Amino acid sequence: MRSRLLVVGLAPGRLGAHRTGHPFWGDDSGDWLYDALLRYGYAEAGEAGRPPRLKDCRITNAVRCLPPGNRPTPAERRQCSTFLERDLGELCRGGRRRRPVAVLALGHFAHEAVLSSLGLRLASLPFAHGAAHRLAGGLALVDSFHCSRYNTRTGRLTRSMFDAVFEQLKAHLLA
Repeated sequence: MRSRLLVVGLAPGRLGAHRTGHPFWGDDSGDWLYDALLRYGYAEAGEAGRPPRLKDCRITNAVRCLPPGNRPTPAERRQCSTFLERDLGELCRGGRRRRPVAVLALGHFAHEAVLSSLGLRLASLPFAHGAAHRLAGGLALVDSFHCSRYNTRTGRLTRSMFDAVFEQLKAHLLA
């Protein structure tokens, strides 16, 4: 993986990735995420009915299976951790080109999964929307509320809040 940005979500959505086979494609959260990726240059428009083509970006989830009630358990996170560890390892190895790399954690669950996979203490780097945690090797972990329908429809996450997170990512990756 040569990407410099890794987006980590919760798990495949029932109406999105679980149904379409593409992370975040086919549901409301995917509309928000892909719109931002397109506007910030991490994706380009795909063919009609297909997800945009990612550029310098990869999307993964903390849990690989569709959890009942969209509530993965800590055991499911642990069981799937080897996949996330692999993705993070590839991202960090690619960062050895002396270019900054970043992880966008969509939600508290993804944030904790990333920290656990990196062997970092959860209490030392608390989740907060818009928080940017500078880690070793030029890696930044940037937190955002998940772009779920619940969060976007209730105003917990607004477009300007999501854009501010992408501005932080852009600033880090251009440094």
